[in-house]
Amino acid sequence: MTTWIAIGVTAAGCYLVKLLGLSVPAGVLERPLVRRLAALLPVALLAALTAQQTFADGRDLLLDARAAGLGAAALALVFRAPFLVVVAVAVAVTAGVRAL
Repeated sequence: MTTWIAIGVTAAGCYLVKLLGLSVPAGVLERPLVRRLAALLPVALLAALTAQQTFADGRDLLLDARAAGLGAAALALVFRAPFLVVVAVAVAVTAGVRAL
């Protein structure tokens, strides 16, 4: 039964956060600083998630094939490769390093 309580509390919390976002006055959302932060926030969150998934293993810093794949993807982005090419390069390099 504790699991269902946790699910209910989580659902209610998600609903309240969504309601809070919809309750913000339009004047606040039109400010230049808020607009700039709203544009940059998804990029920062994605970068943090990528770094955590690539370089962390529990509490330890880990450099393995994932780091090589991320580096190869970054290099492909520097050369302005299309997104699918960037993903393919990252997969190929990661697989190659793991095979070694």
